[in-house]
Amino acid sequence: MVQYTLAQSPDVVLTVPGKDSPRAREKAMDQLMTLLDDGELTTSLADGFSAQHLIEVQPPTPSAQAQQAEEAVVQAIQVLNQLATLKVKVQEARDEALKVRSLVDLLFTEEPMTDTQLTELREGFKVLKTFAQSNLRFREARGQAEAARLILDQALGH
Repeated sequence: MVQYTLAQSPDVVLTVPGKDSPRAREKAMDQLMTLLDDGELTTSLADGFSAQHLIEVQPPTPSAQAQQAEEAVVQAIQVLNQLATLKVKVQEARDEALKVRSLVDLLFTEEPMTDTQLTELREGFKVLKTFAQSNLRFREARGQAEAARLILDQALGH
């Protein structure tokens, strides 16, 4: 989006899509003519006013402090996104891991295990390992995400 104003009426802002270009200036001139025709523009423009007389309004450049705050928000969102990803991994693996965990308990009893249970246990160790590692990462990330949530809350004005 590009915005234009008039030297005679700086309070009038004409907004058109795209970047500053002859075509964008012509669109702004069309808006200006509509304002003039509708009587919404109190300034009279001298004959010979053209699209080249439009003044492009530059957005203010953010301060170093504002830029740092924006970067902190971006990093906070990344941390929270990572937490969400880890939570999904933990949730997806939890049921299967708990099933395998119950088979681990059978190793510490005097009851014999069936061949099927032993096979499930051996095949389930990978699931158990993946779940445990993801769960540990999730817990660690949740601690880090608390700071990210505070940054986000400050940016949102909560």
